[in-house]
Amino acid sequence: MKKGLISIMTLIVISIVATGCKEDAKKAETEDAKTVKEVATEVAAETKYKVVSTESFVEWKANKVVGGHEGTINISRGLALFKGDALVGGNFVFDIKTLKNTDMPAESEGNGKLVGHLLSPDFFDAEQFPDATFEITAVEENNVSGNLTLKGIKKNVTFPAIVSVTGNDLSITSETFTIDRTEWDIKYNSGKFADPAKLGDYMINDDIELKIKVKAKKS
Repeated sequence: MKKGLISIMTLIVISIVATGCKEDAKKAETEDAKTVKEVATEVAAETKYKVVSTESFVEWKANKVVGGHEGTINISRGLALFKGDALVGGNFVFDIKTLKNTDMPAESEGNGKLVGHLLSPDFFDAEQFPDATFEITAVEENNVSGNLTLKGIKKNVTFPAIVSVTGNDLSITSETFTIDRTEWDIKYNSGKFADPAKLGDYMINDDIELKIKVKAKKS
């Protein structure tokens, strides 16, 4: 009886945490990978902006049943392409091995263990897949769509973003959005692939929060 009660309570907590995550950040629309529009090629683009790698990154946050972790991954290189005043394309490379955790002291043992685990085959498998990429396929109003390739799996995602140009400087900042990590074969401690009651406090939400920040200069 006691064991059954614990299992029920665990499932209730899981439900509350999952619901809370969805309320805080909008889930990105995810579809099969799409063909990049011809206008989004470097040849068709009238203006190009080169990524400033020291100021461009993605913020991530992963929630567990109890607590969670957050951090950053650097954007190592990329181009944003414009036709007139409109963003029409671009491609960006995320250096997975720059993954950092920011909720624990950088030199702490816990930080080192967490980062090492996230870079392992359980999660990003950084040795086999050192880069992730995002290639813009469409920009409509305040929504950016693009092919996100992670662990060799390519899917198209759409999320809200603000694009701003001041002089020779470009800023692209997304709203916080979520993607389902299991669609990119990151299944460790997922309730979809193991019994949530058995995982208990070790279960990790499938939806991870992302916020992309790109700074670029006209090239």
